[in-house]
Amino acid sequence: MQYLEVRRHSMRVKPGQHLSQEGVDLARRIGGDIGPFEFVITSTLHRAYETAIAMGFAVNDQLEELAQLGHGVEADVGGWDAGFAAYGQAYHRNGVTTDYADQQMALWEMIAGSITEGGSALLISHGGIIEAGAIGCLPHGDHIAWGSAISYCEGVRLHFDGSRFVQADILRID
Repeated sequence: MQYLEVRRHSMRVKPGQHLSQEGVDLARRIGGDIGPFEFVITSTLHRAYETAIAMGFAVNDQLEELAQLGHGVEADVGGWDAGFAAYGQAYHRNGVTTDYADQQMALWEMIAGSITEGGSALLISHGGIIEAGAIGCLPHGDHIAWGSAISYCEGVRLHFDGSRFVQADILRID
């Protein structure tokens, strides 16, 4: 089994693009309790990269595909922060959310396939992208039980059996 942990970036002061001190502190706290990771990939946005660094992890790559929610997805689900159930419902309507979620799943599958047996990797992305990608990886999961939208530094740990994702653990922060 390989494990892909996908987490949302930490807090920033909007409209700024960089982490706030509170965000750095949260990322440090979370980073001390997770890992190790064979490699770390973030989106191309500053707040994702800075989250990985604040967590204590070197960034191996940055991907644009982890930076932007697909065109029309936010409207399709009723807001980027609509939660897993809304993303699951939109996915099963076979529209823009389905296409976007499947694209994320294909990317995440490719990444998971490069993790060694028993190993883990970390992705740092953004709200909505994580929910859509997790739904794409496990479209028949119990999306209602997965709960509300992913908050700062929360995420999902996906179990990959070498060919497909077989389980998701939703990672919440107390």
